[in-house]
Amino acid sequence: MKKILIFFLVVAGCREKQPAAVVPKVVVADSATGWAMLPFVKADSVNPVLGPGAGSFLDPLRRGLVKWEEKDVFNPAIVVRMGRVYMLYRAQDKVGLPGGTSRIGLAVSDDGYHFTRRSAPVLYPAADAEKKLEWEGGCEDPRVVQDQQGIYYMTYTAFDGRTARLMVATSADLVQWIKHGAAFADAYNGRYSRSWSKSGSIVSHYLGGKVVAAKINGKYWMYWGDHNIWAATSDDLIHWTPVEGEAAFAKASAAEVAPALKIVVAPRSGHWDSRLVESGPPAMITKEGILLIYNGMNQRAGGDSSLPEGMYGGGQVLLDKNDPTKVLRRLDHNFIHPDKPYEITGQVGQVCFLEGLADFGGRWLLYYGTADSKIAVAVGPDKAMAW
Repeated sequence: MKKILIFFLVVAGCREKQPAAVVPKVVVADSATGWAMLPFVKADSVNPVLGPGAGSFLDPLRRGLVKWEEKDVFNPAIVVRMGRVYMLYRAQDKVGLPGGTSRIGLAVSDDGYHFTRRSAPVLYPAADAEKKLEWEGGCEDPRVVQDQQGIYYMTYTAFDGRTARLMVATSADLVQWIKHGAAFADAYNGRYSRSWSKSGSIVSHYLGGKVVAAKINGKYWMYWGDHNIWAATSDDLIHWTPVEGEAAFAKASAAEVAPALKIVVAPRSGHWDSRLVESGPPAMITKEGILLIYNGMNQRAGGDSSLPEGMYGGGQVLLDKNDPTKVLRRLDHNFIHPDKPYEITGQVGQVCFLEGLADFGGRWLLYYGTADSKIAVAVGPDKAMAW
């Protein structure tokens, strides 16, 4: 499976016509938040870096040509490979469920700002063992890391129209993917694979552009969830076991014990992340601990009344490297939020949803979905800093 990636030879789409990037001036973080990765400045001269496309492919389930990304594109994963930035992104058509069927596309950039997209998606619902979980809502919101051998592991969300489930797929080249099913299928007799789960952020080392999954105390770790953020562990990056806390007794009988997931990061009353919190890009091991960039949603009643109802922004939290469920520090404010027209208006308004982080060209590049409609990038601190 060690083939050289040559998809750029068969690209049918056109390069996005945008002005050359102007890298914003970056200043250092203040001492009070020195553990955090700050600041990030939106690359306004090139944003959004990707929008809906006109490409079509022969869908194996609809048995006809589908314009698979004509409605919206958003929520990207990022991989640096062979000196280029590869973006795996969620794309929606106009013919699926209300909102469309989602598939995962692939685009490549030489500079991190201007992308050429592949004409067909690389991960999508098909006549396979996962069809019942993926059809017809689709495959959503990828995040990608690699192991020590260079194999890529994608966590993504399958949506059957009723329940979202966290899934795993692997690839040697980012084009051909092998689906491995629900991440929690084998844990606790599969009880978590039958309920809502998504947003898997695997704890990793960011090494010279590569995002390599890291073991802590002999286990791989992952943060997941889109109300609270919970944790899970794995021996192989494919089969995951959610971390449970103390059991809760069911009302029906004191003898019936219901599982209780251990909450790692929770929403905060009176804050911008009062409605929910959700994992962002793969978590990063730093000298200070585990840095998790996350997404939060505001609710006006009980949240931050100065911000719009339902606004999504980005936060950062630092966790213990020896106990990945222990929070050490947390930013009090969001460090990125919607303030551009394409972030405020779209399929879902008032959304900056962070999902892809790259060490590229000597700087950190943070990619995010805007209003569930387009994709943008923000430029972070110089890579020479502590991370």
